[in-house]
Amino acid sequence: MAFIYGFATFFLLCFIHPCFSALVQEQPLVLKYHNGVLLKGNFSVNLIWYGKFTPAQRSVIVDFINSLSSTSETAPSASSWWKTTEKYKGGASTLAVGKQVLFENYPLGKTLKNPHLLALASKVNGVNTINVILTAKDVAVEGFCMRCGTHGSTKGMRGSARGVFLWVGNSETQCPGQCAWPFHQPIYGPQTPPLVAPNGDVGMDGMIINLATLLAGTVTNPFNNGYFQGPANAPLEAVSACTGIFGSGSYPGYPGQLLVDKTTGASYNANGLNGRKYLLPAMWDPPTSACKTLV
Repeated sequence: MAFIYGFATFFLLCFIHPCFSALVQEQPLVLKYHNGVLLKGNFSVNLIWYGKFTPAQRSVIVDFINSLSSTSETAPSASSWWKTTEKYKGGASTLAVGKQVLFENYPLGKTLKNPHLLALASKVNGVNTINVILTAKDVAVEGFCMRCGTHGSTKGMRGSARGVFLWVGNSETQCPGQCAWPFHQPIYGPQTPPLVAPNGDVGMDGMIINLATLLAGTVTNPFNNGYFQGPANAPLEAVSACTGIFGSGSYPGYPGQLLVDKTTGASYNANGLNGRKYLLPAMWDPPTSACKTLV
């Protein structure tokens, strides 16, 4: 099971060890392919909403996922960001929202452990599906704050194929300095003013960053034998290898040069469907072995 860790962990390494970032820059960033299966083709993304989300909050996520495979967006677009995954062996992964299941009454309680996530992931079955568990801001999940989300797989039952799932939590009130940066001040380092969230919701816009990270990791390393660097139980994947980078000129504590909406003052780097704007993290680009940004 792969985790994504908050920006604060990344920044702390560079803050304590000033030479760390310079050493990393001198090393080529290479994600090794471990000859495993990647997710290629058409996939339905099933959304499992755990806890209370407003319709407006749910639409932010739905529009984002559907934007990834759209052809009608203004550049720079969420779909052009996602196209980088085509450069990983095997071609394109086309995503579209499938089923949506709401658990607004917290049937498993407000404190979830890893087995609960597996149980929720098993609530929706299907071929060529990715089950996404989204937990509300008042739901505590095992390891939250040490990780901003995770992706993994479920064992196939009665000869069925293994399923893949991921979990992302709303960090509006839980570790926003770790999991919602740069829309919240970081836990460590210079306390620069946070950026304005493009969808007006720090928790949901933070979820978009982590969801994007995990979706890319899911299709390029679904079963811990795809593309990654480092140990399989704590891999650096397509986007988590580029933590903290959103635009050109980024460095620890500074997300890089971004676009700014003239009306709202919100920072973003990708356009989506229905007039949406998103801030998406850099993704490792196989041909150049570098973290690629949209702006």
